[in-house]
Amino acid sequence: MKSFSIQEITTILEGTLIGNTNQQITGLGEIKEATKEQLTFIGSSKYVKLWPESKAAAAIVNESLNIEQDDSRALIKVKNADLAMAKLLEVFSPEGPVFDTDIHPSAIVHETVTIGEGTKIGANCYVGKNVTLGKGVILYPNVSVFDDTTIGDNTTVWSGTVIRERTQIGSHCIFHNNVSIGADGFGYRPSDDGRGLVKVPHIGNVVIGHYVEVGANSCIDRAKFSSTIIGDGCKIDNLVQIGHNCIMGRFCIMAGSSGLAGSVTLGDGVIIGGSASIKDHTTIHTGAIVAAGSGVMKDVPAGMTVLGYPAAESKEKLKQWIALRKLARN
Repeated sequence: MKSFSIQEITTILEGTLIGNTNQQITGLGEIKEATKEQLTFIGSSKYVKLWPESKAAAAIVNESLNIEQDDSRALIKVKNADLAMAKLLEVFSPEGPVFDTDIHPSAIVHETVTIGEGTKIGANCYVGKNVTLGKGVILYPNVSVFDDTTIGDNTTVWSGTVIRERTQIGSHCIFHNNVSIGADGFGYRPSDDGRGLVKVPHIGNVVIGHYVEVGANSCIDRAKFSSTIIGDGCKIDNLVQIGHNCIMGRFCIMAGSSGLAGSVTLGDGVIIGGSASIKDHTTIHTGAIVAAGSGVMKDVPAGMTVLGYPAAESKEKLKQWIALRKLARN
């Protein structure tokens, strides 16, 4: 079990220690549930009132908050408690699953595969023809990587993920369980005789940048032609759908159950809230925010926040809702 003194933790966080405790810190906990061996955090004034009743040995707190300190416990003041807690969670993070061998005997690895130093391939993985795996890549059991795919250094792929042919993936990416990358896009047209549907082939690929993280059971479809592109640093939650030929800029965030229809373009730093839906061939420009549950039907200017269904500029939409309430009361 990992254990740190309060002085060691203060040094790690580059914070200011107020008070002291001799208790060794063995973990982290929410302010109501934390034990006397744990540390908690207070990032908002609404949680200050819970501190007197908390059993935690210490708390990481925003330096802007005024919190009464007692003799038996400690406070570590930092500029941003949320970021400090994230840093400490990494320190306390347990080791991942252990590989007894670098390449498990049950894995099927084509003879043309290029494997970088320190790469590990788990049980029942399939790695196809002309695949390139960089240094320190980890494929956990039951991952499939199909032909002509490239995966960059220190990328981790969790069990059940399928990476289809010709995909290009950067370094330091994380793909959680059962992610689908590079499946056919959703494209059909009515047949000439009007009696059925004609499938539109998708012969492009998916290109994913560096430091991208994709949550469990999310899907990124390959392009009809050219590429579906996910920019550097994008973070994609669980159960997200990204359609064919979409282009995401750098450091975009998509929350759970949201979706992009085909050929959507996101600028840098766009945030898509949970369960939001974006119409095909729509552009959401740099820094824009789409609120949870919204339906975007047209382009969104840079920096604008939109909400509702159909989505509109947030202040305008709130005025509409207020007017509807007034009508309902009359």
